[in-house]
Amino acid sequence: MAIPTELIGSIPRPHSLIAAVASFQANDTTIEHVQAEQQNALRDTISRLEATGSPILSDGEQTKPSFVGYPLAGATNLAPDGVAIPFADGHQRQLPRLTSGPFRYGLHAASYVKAAQEYTSLPIKQAVISASALSLLYPATGIASYSREEFLADLIDEAESDIRGALEAGAATVQIDFTEARLSLKLDPSGNLLRNFIAINNEVLARFTAADRSRIGVHVCPGGDRDSTHSADIDYAGLLPDLFQMNAGRFYLQMASEPDRKLVLDLIATILQPQHKVFIGVIDPINPTVETPAEVCERVMEVAEYLPHDQIGTTDDCGFSPFGDDISTAREIAFSKIRARVDGTEMAARQLGI
Repeated sequence: MAIPTELIGSIPRPHSLIAAVASFQANDTTIEHVQAEQQNALRDTISRLEATGSPILSDGEQTKPSFVGYPLAGATNLAPDGVAIPFADGHQRQLPRLTSGPFRYGLHAASYVKAAQEYTSLPIKQAVISASALSLLYPATGIASYSREEFLADLIDEAESDIRGALEAGAATVQIDFTEARLSLKLDPSGNLLRNFIAINNEVLARFTAADRSRIGVHVCPGGDRDSTHSADIDYAGLLPDLFQMNAGRFYLQMASEPDRKLVLDLIATILQPQHKVFIGVIDPINPTVETPAEVCERVMEVAEYLPHDQIGTTDDCGFSPFGDDISTAREIAFSKIRARVDGTEMAARQLGI
């Protein structure tokens, strides 16, 4: 496509898959039943994403428990009482707490790339969790005989391996989910926590070539879970100048739900570098109303007033279902919104003559 367009990642799981996982957790069904439902969901998701006309697909995170939790599969050195992330509607998600070292991923993202490739010949995009998000697993009180410095060294090795493995498995692009970026400014308005997070992620990115980094991107948003957010009240202006210090080639930015898009776009125009590609959110996954292609086109045309046409792309503000048990967005609505994004982006490209 003349203007590239990519989804963020997650698609609402079929109810049969959600029910199977719940039954397994209650010891009422087998893991084989869950795996069969996962494969059915993956196959159906890939097929339906192809039908939207999407030029690049993802696995919809159908087999992930959440966008953040996949590396922790099978870990025995975790306790459930880690950092809690509160959302505006009052619910929260809680990370586990690391209890001992060493820290190792139990599962790497390359497996998701390979599974998706079984069902399509189109390019695959793979989302991975940021090293900075996983740094929150280490407790503030420390761990005897396993220092934070040792943990971070292990974490950065594992995060590098996760991204490199996905690229080597054939992922066209790799997206680092950095949703804690905006949240960090709520937790620490000074920006020190944000800059610490960026430094951790840049240690990972420094291990890749410039060519690799052109295929590696970072996604930020104010969260999106059960139709609620965790940091939409935090001003983008406090985030973006530091965010663009990340040594990534692609930036996926929530924008459709932003109250003053023009102000934010004007700021992006002042900090954008020639090596950057910016994918602007033109779809609001939380809003149940399906955007029309004409509305998407209008949003793209707005972006084109501020940013160089060869440096823009389109995306969704966030994943449609970052956590596996989220049923707030209907599966049908998600695919309809994606189709509107693809069609509206093509419409804008024609109007811009590119």
